[in-house]
Amino acid sequence: MGMEDTIREKLTEAFLPVSIDVVNDSHRHAGHAGSPGTGESHFRVTIVSGAFDGLSRVERHRLVNTALAAELSGPVHALAIKALAPDEAR
Repeated sequence: MGMEDTIREKLTEAFLPVSIDVVNDSHRHAGHAGSPGTGESHFRVTIVSGAFDGLSRVERHRLVNTALAAELSGPVHALAIKALAPDEAR
């Protein structure tokens, strides 16, 4: 299973999202400092979940970072997060 699928699976299990979009942006960072050249190091996530209701942006990002702690401590160099409550996604 690729990193994109791993991220999607872990976030789906953790947050039961209404919608989730995981994009591998690694190709846009090839050759830049910190990029391991694996093709699976930079990702962009948009996730909509009721779990984010009433939480600040920082709290939402912390939850996502916690759910992906293993990936962020190893193969994933950068993760852009857009975490929304369902009423914000309309």
